[in-house]
Amino acid sequence: MAKKGSETLFRLVKALTPAEKRYFKIYIQRNTQGKESNYVKLFEAIEAQDVYNEEKLIKRFGKEAFANNFSIAKNRLYESLLRSLDVFHADSSIDAQLKRQLHYAEILYRKNLHEECMKELVSAKRFATKYENYAALLDISLREKKIISATAYSHVTEKSLDKIHSTDNLLFDKIKSISYLWNIKSKFFFLINKQGAIRNKKELSKFKQIIDSAVLENDRKDLSFETKDLFYHIYGAYYYAVGDYEKGYVYLKKHIHLVQSHTETIKEDPNKYVAILNNILNVCYLLKRYDEASEYLKKLRNITKLLPAGKSAHLEVKIFASSYNFELTVYIETGEFQKAVLLVPAIEKGLKKYEGKINQVQKILLYYNISVAYFGAEKYSEALSWTNKLLNDSNVAMTQDIYCFTKILNLIIHLELENNDFMPYAYKATFRFLNSKNRVYKFETVFLNFIGKIMKEKQLDLSKHYKNLKDELLILSDDPFEKPVFEHFDFISWVESKIEKTPFRELFQKHLKK
Repeated sequence: MAKKGSETLFRLVKALTPAEKRYFKIYIQRNTQGKESNYVKLFEAIEAQDVYNEEKLIKRFGKEAFANNFSIAKNRLYESLLRSLDVFHADSSIDAQLKRQLHYAEILYRKNLHEECMKELVSAKRFATKYENYAALLDISLREKKIISATAYSHVTEKSLDKIHSTDNLLFDKIKSISYLWNIKSKFFFLINKQGAIRNKKELSKFKQIIDSAVLENDRKDLSFETKDLFYHIYGAYYYAVGDYEKGYVYLKKHIHLVQSHTETIKEDPNKYVAILNNILNVCYLLKRYDEASEYLKKLRNITKLLPAGKSAHLEVKIFASSYNFELTVYIETGEFQKAVLLVPAIEKGLKKYEGKINQVQKILLYYNISVAYFGAEKYSEALSWTNKLLNDSNVAMTQDIYCFTKILNLIIHLELENNDFMPYAYKATFRFLNSKNRVYKFETVFLNFIGKIMKEKQLDLSKHYKNLKDELLILSDDPFEKPVFEHFDFISWVESKIEKTPFRELFQKHLKK
């Protein structure tokens, strides 16, 4: 087996953009002597590897002096890369500009140039206030106090000292409020990621207690951008989780308006804007507001045009996955399965191009949506291939619900393919998995009971069992806690297609017209 070694340096090298790589080589040439730096040699060797192999690197540079202390050489290259990135991105963010100003102020303070230092701090304070950077404002306040002490309080009054104290308290209060809401948001998403959708009243109560803690913070009048951002995020996500999409839509619209009214925020943190657009796209789809959703999709795909060069590479990956997931979902929802299937070659190309970079949740959603698209187009072998890709992925544990639905879709595909010999194995595996989670939807129990009955049935005509299943599903479809099941796949149309011996696609489209 190849010697793995530490992959920290490898991951950093692979994360660099072409512009950052070019600048690193220029930076090294400026700061080292000799025709070709060992740093550049090692950098290029690591860059050429698809999978990190330290054994090969040591063997390649065996005659070089630095190979005798390879771990030291790697550490120095890592530090050099970070230094070059620091210089390259010196003006790339608000935080970076503030830190530079504060560093200037520190240099002036150490030179005992207190007046000049205070000018830098005043400039930094204006900048930090404009962008509501409360942590930086506290740092600036501490530096101002050092100057006040160093100049023996010669330029202050008792009133100005009281004002500094009250301003500090306001900053503490704002930071405390942001921290409090962040904690609420994090507890909420921790539970969502851990257990999936809300399935019963007990779980709803647990989530409601967490969310109601945020209401008090929203009653204040002096809310900062970040406080509003957290509040809208919490409530938009909460109403989505409980299935109240209309209310979720209201908070998402407020969230979008908030971010769009702070254009610098989009440039500073485009990931936030991408996430909110993805959320409102999802809700518009669930509310069947497709025209409005198409406008948000255009905004999503145009985000990279708003950003400086070199700041959009990682966003291309996110936008690829989320935008194609949305298009697939809309085509599936509107019964245009063949159009969804036509997207697959482009998606496969993107999956290959961005391999290892796509968010796991988005990747498995692509797999699931492609499976449903092929199923609707009656290409069951292709549908089975994509469900198997998802089920065989070892990193799907966090997205429990989609895994469960794929298990059931997998059983349905085997039914369509008449894989009768394989059905008992697939049924037992699905039954064991769902029981091990101890969080089975009522639907899952009903469906597994149905599969168990038809496997025992010796009669060729199974219409009685399908009719019973349909009656049970219609009852479950009115249960708000079962709602997510029927959003992932139209199980009722599928059952009716078996009863009426009509293609699923035709029944699906018939229901749409109604």
